[in-house]
This record gives sequence, structure tokens and C-alpha cells, in this order.
Amino acid sequence: MTPAGAGSGSLDTYDRRAAAAGLVARTVEVASGDVDLLAFAGDTDLLFERDGCGLAGRGEALRLDAATAVDVLATMRSDDEVGLPGCGPVAIGALPFDPAAGGTVVVPRELVGRSPDGTAWHTVISREGGEAAARVWPPPPVAGERPRPPDDFRLTAARPHEEWLEVIAAAVKAIADGRMRKVVLAREVTVEANRRIHPLDVLGRLRALYPSCMVFSVDGFVGASPELLVARAGDGVRAQPMAGTIPRSGDPAVDARLAAGLLASTKDREEHALVVEEVAAVLAPHCVSLDVPAEPSIVPLRNVSHLGTLLTGRLRRDAPSAVGLATALHPTPAVAGTPTGDALAYIAAVEGLDRGRYAGPVGWVDGRGDGEWAVGVRSAELDGNRARLFAGVGVVADSVPEAELAETQLKLQALLAAVVRP
Repeated sequence: MTPAGAGSGSLDTYDRRAAAAGLVARTVEVASGDVDLLAFAGDTDLLFERDGCGLAGRGEALRLDAATAVDVLATMRSDDEVGLPGCGPVAIGALPFDPAAGGTVVVPRELVGRSPDGTAWHTVISREGGEAAARVWPPPPVAGERPRPPDDFRLTAARPHEEWLEVIAAAVKAIADGRMRKVVLAREVTVEANRRIHPLDVLGRLRALYPSCMVFSVDGFVGASPELLVARAGDGVRAQPMAGTIPRSGDPAVDARLAAGLLASTKDREEHALVVEEVAAVLAPHCVSLDVPAEPSIVPLRNVSHLGTLLTGRLRRDAPSAVGLATALHPTPAVAGTPTGDALAYIAAVEGLDRGRYAGPVGWVDGRGDGEWAVGVRSAELDGNRARLFAGVGVVADSVPEAELAETQLKLQALLAAVVRP
């Protein structure tokens, strides 16, 4: 969408700054109890939520290149009564997996947010001299009759199991031959429904099933990611890389034994360490201090548990913005492999699918450079009555193809449970 007052066609950075300079973001505090982020976002807009906190947007004031978004946002006037990260002009986006593909972010015309301390706010972007619409709360509901959900589905795997097992076995051999230390390979499953698959329905189920995950929706790309790529608030920075997966049974005693086995697994610990080392190496030059725990912890989800390590640090004054840190970190060994260049080349040669935004960074950044970005896994691309679902596994020297196939099936359950409701 072309910004209000701008001509048609693509805008260069100078034109985008000029367009932003004619806009004002007005932010007011609202009652937290009135804020339902998913209901505000509706069926076709923007959402980034975790445990009921985060941001939801409607409409499009600007669409910006991710690389220059913060510079453009900083030119916009902000009349902000709250002053928390995520207030004022904010850009939300889901970037492609391919680091060379760039990517865009959307500045919503209207946004609501809630912070973990319970503070909630409402921001509206309008032209200078326009109405202070942000003071109209609550906003009117999204108009339109509730459509009928689909009730007939057909699932198709892009590759037969036997063929995919052969791909994994070949990757294990390539690692044994010294071509790389790890490579992450993904599978794709397509769901065809008899009616449109509604993002609002899918997101509602994901939020109910995975409340501790980052539930997101950007231009038809939806998901519930457990993995924090990076978050920045002032000079504070956090990242929680994950690698290593086991199923959960629902029995506390059984799950405790499974978790202990995951912590003791040489394969999974090595795979996880590769990711943590890479994330720490990228963040460290931008930090005055960085705490990297020596041991991972168990991150339990509804149907699986992961190994995770929470890194925390204090940033240097000249550190990149949240989106700058996200693009510097991406792709981590958790979604590509290591060495990164060799792994990416191998993926391009053998994976046989277009990842699009799957496993790319998804999140938000504000005009101060604060923001939060997840790894876009446990995700799907929705397009009318069709959904493309993805799941990947990290292949290392002692990977067993059948076990890696089973892991993708576990990961696919998250989206299948939300999309397929016969």
C-alpha cells in the first residue's frame, strides 16, 4: 500500500523518510482489561503475542525495507504518553529465510500493545494536523459476517517418506566426509481445504495450545515459535537459542526421564552447543557484558521439549537496533547449520522447497531500536483454502534418518492441530 499523500510506485529511502516525516504517531494508555490483541488484529492484520503480551496492528501506514526501518521511524513525530518499548511508531515484519532476499516490515496505521507489567496502550498514525484518533477507545470491531470454517481437508507431503529418509542419509554421509558439521533440512506438508482457512481461527488455537510461544501473524505467515532470536530493550539484550528435541508424554515421571535423557545426549548437546557458540560470537562484539550459561535447560512445550540456553547482556551504546541484531544473527545453526555458507549451499542443492519466510526472523522494532524477534518456526503460509506447513531438523554426524523423520512429524503437529479441524 502506498502511504497517504505519496505517489504510486516504489519509494526509495529518501521518499519514505519524507512520507514518514509528514505523519504523527499518537499513543495513549488504555485499560489493560479492554485489550485482546488477537481480537484487535482480526483475520488479516498483524500480531506478535506471548502470554497475552505483545503488539497487534491494523492497516498499513508505511511499508519499509527492514534494513532502513528504524532510520525512517525515527523521522516520524511521536506524541507518546506511555514511553515503553513498542510505543509510538512500530514496524512489524516476517523476513525471508534467504539472507540475501532482504525483506520488508509494515508500520500499522493503528496498534495496541500490552507489556508484562500490565500496561496497555493504543497508537494511531495520522497525517500532521489530523484527528487525534488514538484517543478513541475502544476502537470499533472489525466489520463483516463470521465466515464458515472449512470442514474437509487433504494433506500432501511434498516428498515421500522414503525419499526424505534418503536425503537425510546423504546429509549424514556429507558430514562424515567433512563437508560441514551440521545442516538443517526441512519438510513441507500442504493442506488443501474446501473453504478458506481463516488466520484468526488458526491463531486462536495456537494461542490456546502454546501460550508460552510467540504467536505471530504477518501477511498470511502465521505460527507459534518457541525460539527467541533476540530482544532489545534499551541497553538490555536477550536471546534463547534452541536445538535438541524430544517428545512429551503428559506423564510427569516419564517426561522427567525423557528430559534427563535429552540433557545427557551427546548428539543433542553437541547440536545445541553449535548454536549457542554462534549466537554468543555474533552478540559479544556488540555487548559490554554477555552472560552465557555453561549448561542448557529444558524448555517444555505442549508436545515436545527442547534444549534452550538464555543469553543476557548489556549492549554498547553504538549497538544495532533489534532488527539489526536479528539480521546479524540470522541464520543461526539452529535453522541452517554450520559452517553457515556450506550449510546454506547444501540446503539449496538438496532440500527441494522454497522456504519463503519459514525459519526467518519475525517480530517488531520501534523508533528507538527496541524490539523482539523470534525464529519463524512452527509456522505456515496461508493462502485462501491452502496452507503450507514446514518442519526442520538438525542433521549431525550421528543422526538417524528415521529419528529425524519422527521429529519433523512431532513438530508438524503444532500447526496441524491448529489448521486441520474436520
